[in-house]
Order: sequence, then C-alpha cells, then structure tokens
Amino acid sequence: MPNISEIANYAKDSAKKLGIKKFDIYGSSADATSVQVDQGEPKQVKASNLSGVTVRVWNDENTMGVTSTTDVDPKGLELALKTAYEASFFGVKENVPDFSPEATVDIAVQKHEKSPQVPVSQLIETLLKAEKEVLAAHPAIQGVPYNNLAQRDIDRFYLNSDDAIRTESHSLASIYLYSKTEEDGKKPRSAGAFRINRSLETLDVNGCIQETAEKTISHLNYEKVKSGKYTVVFSPDAFLSLLGAFSNLFNAQNILDKQSLSTPDDLGKQIASPLLSVYDDALHPANVGAESFDGEGTPTRRVALIENGILTGFLHSAGTAKRMNAKPTGNANIGAKVTVSPNFYHVFGNSPAAQELSLENAENVIFIDDLQALHAGVKSLQGSFSLPFDGWIVNKGVKTSIESATVAGDFLQLLKSIIFVEKELELTPAGVCPRVWVDELSITGE
Repeated sequence: MPNISEIANYAKDSAKKLGIKKFDIYGSSADATSVQVDQGEPKQVKASNLSGVTVRVWNDENTMGVTSTTDVDPKGLELALKTAYEASFFGVKENVPDFSPEATVDIAVQKHEKSPQVPVSQLIETLLKAEKEVLAAHPAIQGVPYNNLAQRDIDRFYLNSDDAIRTESHSLASIYLYSKTEEDGKKPRSAGAFRINRSLETLDVNGCIQETAEKTISHLNYEKVKSGKYTVVFSPDAFLSLLGAFSNLFNAQNILDKQSLSTPDDLGKQIASPLLSVYDDALHPANVGAESFDGEGTPTRRVALIENGILTGFLHSAGTAKRMNAKPTGNANIGAKVTVSPNFYHVFGNSPAAQELSLENAENVIFIDDLQALHAGVKSLQGSFSLPFDGWIVNKGVKTSIESATVAGDFLQLLKSIIFVEKELELTPAGVCPRVWVDELSITGE
C-alpha cells in the first residue's frame, strides 16, 4: 500500500483538477499467507495480496456516486474520482450518506506494531506437527480433513476532503483444526478448534491441538437422545453464532429497512433475562484484530446493546444515526450502500452467586458445543431457528456424546429463558462470551 499522505495529496490534486469539492476514500490492504496439510504432506500454500479503495464523491446538488478500484496510483485515483463524480448525478435523492460527524475526532488508540511474517516452510512445519499430534491422540482419529494456519498483515485508511485522515496496521495469525474418526460399526465423529493471536510466536497451537483431540475423543461413545424439553447449556461459540444470526435485533439499518425483530420504540424494553448483558466492543483487549475506526472514519467504541436484559442500544452508521437522532457507533462499512455490522461481541452475566449452576452436578442437561446449518435453519425475520448440533448430554459431570439431534426455538423467547450465565469468558472468532444456560428448549433426537 503506498504512503497514505501521498494518496491524500494525489486525491486532493485530482479533485481540484476535476472541480470536485467533496469526496472521501476508504482503503484496505491485506497481505496473507496460508497453508493446509493432508496426512503428513503439504496440501496447499496460498499467498494473496488484496487491496482496494472505495471512493465516494458528492456533487453540488449533494447527490453521491461511489466507485471501487484496486488501483491507487495517481492515474487510478483520478479515474476513480471522475467515475464516482459522473455516477453522483444518478445517486439517491433521499437519505444521502454524508461524512461522519466524528471522522475528524481524535482517536486515543494503542499502536500495534506489525509482527514479522515467518517463512512458509515454518508454517508448514508447524501445521504438520499439529496434524501429527491430533492423529496420535487416539487410534480412532483417522484424519484432520480441515486445517489451516495463516498469517496476515492488514493496513487500513480513511480520508476525506475535510482533512480527516486515519490509518492503522496490524498483524494476525490463526490456526484451525478439524478432525474425523473412523471405527468399525460406528458413525464417523468429528470436532474442531480455532485459535487467533497477533503473531505465530504467540499463537496457542498446543491449546488448539488439545481441544480438537479432547472434543473428538469425547464424541466416540455416543447415544441417541430422547426428544423433549431440556435445559440447554450453549458453548460460547454456539451462543455467539445464534446472536450473530439474529443481529438484526441491534442493527439500525435493518430496523430502518423494517428487516428486524426490533423497532425504534423498543429501546428501554426488557427483551432478555436480567442475567444477560451484551456489548459490541471493538476495542476489547481480547480482540487481537481490533479496528479503531470504521469505513466512514468514525472511531469504534464500546456499545451497550443489552444491559441486564434491557435493550439499550443499536449499531449505527453516520446515516442511520442521523435518521434516528443518535450518535454513529463505528459499525459502518462503506460501499455502493452503507451497511452496518457488529465488530466484536462481549457477552457477560450478573448471576447472583446463590444461583450458581454447574455441569458437575446438573442432571440431564444438554451441552451444545457447535451449531450447524445456520444459513438454512434460521428465519431471522420471524425469530425462529431449528438447527442440527454437536453436543453431549451431561449427568453430574459425565458427558455422553449425542448421536444426532436438532435444537429448535424462538430467539426472543430463548433470551427471556436464560437461567444462568457463567463467569468465565472464552475467546471465539465473533467475540468473548461465557457458557449460557437456557431453560426448556425443544430437542429432537433422530
């Protein structure tokens, strides 16, 4: 990625030349290497460099045009500005996006240096060793069909004609392992784990190996489960996948488009058990890929969505905030249409110690580790879901894997039926979250 102040200068010169008074540019570039292995051999090595900029131009009638390009030299930028300017005369007349009022606010941000990328040979070696250890954990484990070890350097910037200029860079490394078993007369079982950190040195590869092996082994002895209503304990990963599937609840753009389970008047209403609090917190210390500003240059922040069961906030872009008389929250992505999405969930509970529940002494509860087929089994505008899952039936600390089953319910009802939120938070790709206990959910065994 060329120097950001150079890009800003080219853009200003080109805009002046073209008679453009108002524009903004968001750009990002990701330099990534990833490897996969198969039965002791390297299977795939991928290196990619994806970079692109989105240019928005407003004309004198204040309608806007957008164009995207991967070409950030002076010629490419000039062409992009020109194309966006021409497109602006066909832009929407209502709710025209505008600069974020916070695009020039100072950000007090902790600088993360990029980590040096390690050679591909070291990535392959690390992943082959991980595969070997998972295979050695139990004779039934026959393969690790899905695996990936990746490192990425990411640069982002935002600038506009009002002299806003923001840049940031960081590095990430991640590993994913997913194993499969084969035993005579038994169904194949599988399980996986994921870890992420700022560099390969700090990445918890051993934790990922152990979790994959332990989970896989725990699924070897499985039983059918009777259909009925159960107390269900969701793993952090499973709870966050449900929350993500119904994120239209907090998404101001969805709410304005009437594509949400909430309306603007729902703020301040009790929508969940008082034991539950949910924040969107891009700057949470556990978020290694934290972004300090969004696609409109608005600083990211901690946004309270549900506090003690009460709906307290929505995720906004500059445009939705203006229409709903709120503040932008740093959740905008710019493109032909500005969209809004969560950054990093932080879910926690405030259960009184007297009500402590534990898998060690609970009877006949279902512990759901991983939900599947979310794209098919979720009706996000009706609030209903019916999803196959991997999990165990737990009796006083003894976990027995469930052969196959689905969990079904209504998400808003589920939020109200939470009976316990554990203390210990776990890091997942979507955020940090504890295990969440829900009363009376329908489980259908095969």
